[in-house]
Amino acid sequence: MADSQVQIRQQNPDQTVPFSAEPRSQDSNIPSKHKLPNFLLSVKLKYVKLGYHYLISNAMYLLLVPLLGISSAHLSTLTARDVAQLSDQLSFNLVTVVLCSTLMVFLITLYFMTRPRKVYLVDFACYKPDPARICTHKTFMERSELTNAFTKENLTFQRRILERSGLGQQTYVPDAVLRVPPNQCMAEARAEAEAIMFGAVDQLLAKTGVRAKDIGILVVNCSLFNPTPSLSSMIVNHYKLRGNVTSYNLGGMGCSAGVISIDLAKQLLQVQSNSYALVVSIENFTLNWYFGNDRSMLVSNCLFRMGGAAILLSNWPSDHRRSKYQLIHTVRTHKGSDDKSYGCVLQREDEKKKIGVSLSKDLMAVAGEAMRTNITTLGPLVLPMSEQLLFFMTTVARKVFKMKIRPYIPDFKLAFEHFCIHVGGRAVLDEIEKNLELTDWHMEPSRMTLYRFGNTSSSSLWYELAYLEAKGRIRKGDRTWQIAFGSGFKCNSAVWRALRTVNPAKERNPWMDEIHEFSVHLPKAVSIGSIAK
Repeated sequence: MADSQVQIRQQNPDQTVPFSAEPRSQDSNIPSKHKLPNFLLSVKLKYVKLGYHYLISNAMYLLLVPLLGISSAHLSTLTARDVAQLSDQLSFNLVTVVLCSTLMVFLITLYFMTRPRKVYLVDFACYKPDPARICTHKTFMERSELTNAFTKENLTFQRRILERSGLGQQTYVPDAVLRVPPNQCMAEARAEAEAIMFGAVDQLLAKTGVRAKDIGILVVNCSLFNPTPSLSSMIVNHYKLRGNVTSYNLGGMGCSAGVISIDLAKQLLQVQSNSYALVVSIENFTLNWYFGNDRSMLVSNCLFRMGGAAILLSNWPSDHRRSKYQLIHTVRTHKGSDDKSYGCVLQREDEKKKIGVSLSKDLMAVAGEAMRTNITTLGPLVLPMSEQLLFFMTTVARKVFKMKIRPYIPDFKLAFEHFCIHVGGRAVLDEIEKNLELTDWHMEPSRMTLYRFGNTSSSSLWYELAYLEAKGRIRKGDRTWQIAFGSGFKCNSAVWRALRTVNPAKERNPWMDEIHEFSVHLPKAVSIGSIAK
């Protein structure tokens, strides 16, 4: 690991460097357009209201539970004499018997009809590319120079971005991009997609023992590559899925599409009983690597890397025993109605008609607003009542009564044991850590995923969860928060509860053969300060 220690430059970055290239600010009081705003200090009451609306609409059936509990408790106190007297009274009052029986049947039926089906995560698999796809910083710069597509200034710019990015020396890049000259064509793009999708799904089916014919729902997401037939059709054809499989192919939805896919699968499982849902999250860079000199588009070359994940969800009650997690909440936030939010991550052509993904300088501010909305909506669903009361009271006092009091920042560490934060960039992780007052231990899965695999787009959250499993941190009852953001602009959250303790000795995931190396040799580029092991 000695060659993987990255030296971070300390000089001020170029003014055109977007958010993900920014180093951590040394003075939190200095305003910066590239810093994530303190999104917990300017909460809007309408999103607090939205959170409580979700809580009420998703948990109305719980009102029946106390009623049934009180009734059961009362019935348990009845003696044989009470039962005999009640029987005598009812035998002479047919109307009362009918009404009571009808009410009881109605309440029981209403409970079971309105109760959401439980959604279980049976298991998941993350794709680990072949070692031949490894792209060190040196290889990246050598291949970039050999293309003769970049000016000297922009080669220096990319080198500086790479050094500050938090990426290590063993991330993966598609074979078509590593070749000299690069071979960007449809055949290579399909080959990349097939390698990732089939590799992840093969592992998943082997781990779970589920047959391809048993899958009733298929959701595939990939933002930048949407061929015809679709990626979902490629999976249906390869695994010979049944003819009535409900399949969806999500395109152009950015790095948060993984959580969107989970939410869509959850909604489908609510109406399709006794089903398995296969979710596949990938990205494809063969046709979308940028060979131009617009700096707003060059950053994505330095951050995004090859990867993908396959997830198996189930609503079979019998799968409760063998599943790893239960899906508790999904909260989706979309800011696309705002023009600034809509255009901050944009696929477009540069002046020379070369296509790339442009990252706006407003991205940090947009991301902060989207995350603020999402977190404020999620809070009432997950925070302890004590935190909710303090947060709500101070917010109302400041917003409604205009009282000049210090806003209360809820402690989300009381709601979750683990955090899987999308690895949009090192600076984003730094700012989220500061805003949510998280520790290095909480941020370790995100930072290590960024270092080892880079930004694998919508699948990065699953590499982070796999890291937690490999470190043996998942215990029965633990709650994990996955939060991702992407183009549109969107911010989405998923909350999982562990149904059993995950034994790393029995796991097969991309971290297992090297997790001890990361436990001992922690690169300085990954984290500020020491990380608890």
